[in-house]
Amino acid sequence: MIGRGRFLTLEGVDGAGKSTHVQWLAERLRQAGRDVLVTREPGGTALGERLREMLLSQPMSLRTETLLMFAARCEHIEQVIAPALAAGRWVLCDRFTDATYAYQGGGRELGAAPVAALEQWVQGGLQPDRTWLFDVPLEVARARRSQAREPDRFESEADAFFVRTRAAYQARAQDDPGRFRVIDATQGIEAIRQELAQDLRALLQEAQ
Repeated sequence: MIGRGRFLTLEGVDGAGKSTHVQWLAERLRQAGRDVLVTREPGGTALGERLREMLLSQPMSLRTETLLMFAARCEHIEQVIAPALAAGRWVLCDRFTDATYAYQGGGRELGAAPVAALEQWVQGGLQPDRTWLFDVPLEVARARRSQAREPDRFESEADAFFVRTRAAYQARAQDDPGRFRVIDATQGIEAIRQELAQDLRALLQEAQ
């Protein structure tokens, strides 16, 4: 009988550097013999990617933005994440619901209650088994964003938005220390990967 896979997510403000490590993590898991699915939010499905384009570029109300995030997530869970986990695959996702708590709930000041209501409706009991939060000070994230591509609608927000977003992420991590591992993302890539590798070994041992 195939056991349930593991659901692993990466989080952090824009410029934290989390996406640098996604494929590396996937390769480490494959080397350990795990069947890995790499995906992202918003996105992960044909419909989700179309919604992603809208969310990153089109002005809209906060309620619309939050509902579209969960619309994309609902499709993602039903079509991709849940079937993969049921088949014993390990799912590695660049952002999940913690991002909605941080960006819409914190950054845009919607608050946690509406996000929690939608989370329960869309996800039921589904939660990541591990979330790595890549944490950097505002000035570091800003400098990294300035070196990247043309900024999207979120990356173009003012500093105060990212201060609130980071604080919301930190609060999430403090409230659920069993799931979260906070990574000091000001470190060099190799130092970060040493931390990730150590935690991966623990996860793999637990899954045996």
